[in-house]
Amino acid sequence: MNHTISLSIFSRTILQAAAAVAAGTVLLLAGCASTKEPMQNVSIVEPADGAVVSSPFKLRFGIKGMMVAPAGTMLADTGHHHLLINLDAIPAGTVVPFTEGHMHFGKGQTEAEITLPPGTYKLTAQFANGAHQSYGKSLSQTITVTVK
Repeated sequence: MNHTISLSIFSRTILQAAAAVAAGTVLLLAGCASTKEPMQNVSIVEPADGAVVSSPFKLRFGIKGMMVAPAGTMLADTGHHHLLINLDAIPAGTVVPFTEGHMHFGKGQTEAEITLPPGTYKLTAQFANGAHQSYGKSLSQTITVTVK
């Protein structure tokens, strides 16, 4: 009988320890997921947010977790840049319009000289696939610049 009680206490202790380790692992993984950078993102590397620039100014895009490819290329995790002037990010799946406020960099360009009249502008980098369909807000970044 003593062996049965000892085995029962031992089994319960092992189960409690395993449950504690499992709970700790879940918390650790949850903590990693919430502090981790997104796997894919787009950025405006230059100019900096809030910069005062002279026209024309150099604009440089950044991309992480995706490949830049010319318009028409329809491969997974590829696309090209667009610059939206005084406009918000475009919802995922929506085609980026061909209008004055939507600059397309369909040759796969990652930088350009931008000419704007004096004023304050909201510049939004928007990444889209080969058919110009936006990847949405998660692959966009907005900054503000003042052109003097």
